[in-house]
Amino acid sequence: MQGTVATFDGTTRTGVLLLDDGTELPFPARAFDASGLRLLRLGQRVRIDRDAAGEVVRVTLPTMA
Repeated sequence: MQGTVATFDGTTRTGVLLLDDGTELPFPARAFDASGLRLLRLGQRVRIDRDAAGEVVRVTLPTMA
């Protein structure tokens, strides 16, 4: 699944992603930390990994494995 960064707080490492259908999807700091990234930019396209419960567990760049 992919989305776009709508908000990102570098201090708390949390944010909100905007899915292609317009749904807002918040992500916790642990999902950002799992990515290995240092920051996200507003409007940046990202790949979203979710667990069985639907929670975001990792936010990465679409080109990352």
